[in-house]
Order: sequence, then structure tokens, then C-alpha cells
Amino acid sequence: MKNPVFATERFSSNRKHYFLDFKLAANNSQYITITRSDEQDDHTFKRSQVIVFEEDFEFLIEAFSSLFRSAAYQVGQQDLFRTGNDDERTTGIKSWEPSERPREKLMEQGKEALSDAELLAILIGSGSPNETAVSLAARILDSIDGDLKRLTEISLFDLCRFRGMGHAKSLSIISAMELSARLAVRQHNTVWLRRAQ
Repeated sequence: MKNPVFATERFSSNRKHYFLDFKLAANNSQYITITRSDEQDDHTFKRSQVIVFEEDFEFLIEAFSSLFRSAAYQVGQQDLFRTGNDDERTTGIKSWEPSERPREKLMEQGKEALSDAELLAILIGSGSPNETAVSLAARILDSIDGDLKRLTEISLFDLCRFRGMGHAKSLSIISAMELSARLAVRQHNTVWLRRAQ
């Protein structure tokens, strides 16, 4: 049996994809795999992997901690994880007129007033420093030509390929799509039963 995965995280940058998996080995010890997958020009993937075993977790955490402390000192105590600039941050949804923000619009005007991208943006929850959730939602919808049926079939892997989409945001969309699919089936069955009576 394949070693079970307790937790996983993933992020991508252009054609480079990184996977961090927390797993249980056959001997019940825990380990972490760090995998990098590079997309090649012929659309194949070249993978490399590092495995860190349970007995070395302490050293891995200590090494990362030391690395970031040293890097912060070298770059003059700057925020290592900051992206974009302050001007870009003021163009997010919070800078919009309240009546145009998806959540507020939903509360004030009702669900019918929202576009597909705005409804999807509410599921996504937040964008990134350089892109609003509405813009990210629009990119996802553009990739499937706005076909909501295709959105119900989209995979976790495909959603995570969009910059700004991690597992949590992707799983929110997949869960909502599954609920809507189940509702459609139940409504169809109810109508069929009524006709049969």
C-alpha cells in the first residue's frame, strides 16, 4: 500500500511546482518529502525530491530558522515574504466602493446581482498582493470558457496550477461544486418520482 499522506502543501512559480508532503512510512516512522517538478518544453515534467526523516525534523526546522534569521540580517531586517509594493496593496477589493465588493453586494443586492466571477471570488476568499480574488476567479472561469459545468469537473491539480490558488481555496471550490451537483441530482430524482406517481 502507498505510504499515507497526513498533510500536503503545494505552490507554483511559472513552470516550477513544489510539493511538500508529510507521510507515514511502512515502519510507522514519519517523514517529509520535498518535491520539485519542472515543466519541460515538450510538456513533460522533470522531478527531483528530497526526503527528511523523523529523526532529522528538529535539524530541518533549526536550519530553516537559522537561514531566515541570517537572511533577514543580511537584507537589513526587511520583510522576506513581502511581494509587490504599498501602491499595489491599495488596489485590492477593500479599496473598492462598499457597494461593489462581492460580499457586501451579495448582502445588499442579493445573489442574482453577482457575476459568476464575483460568486466564485467569495468561495476563494482572498486574492494575493498583486491580484484580487475577483480577478483570480475571472482567470479560472476564462480557462474553461465560462462553462460552469466544466467547473464542476475541474481537478484539485488543475486549480492549484493557478497562481494564488492553494489546496484550501481549491478544495472550497471543489466542495461547493460537489454540493451543487448533488443538489441537481436530488432535484432531478424528486421530479422523476413525482412524474412516476
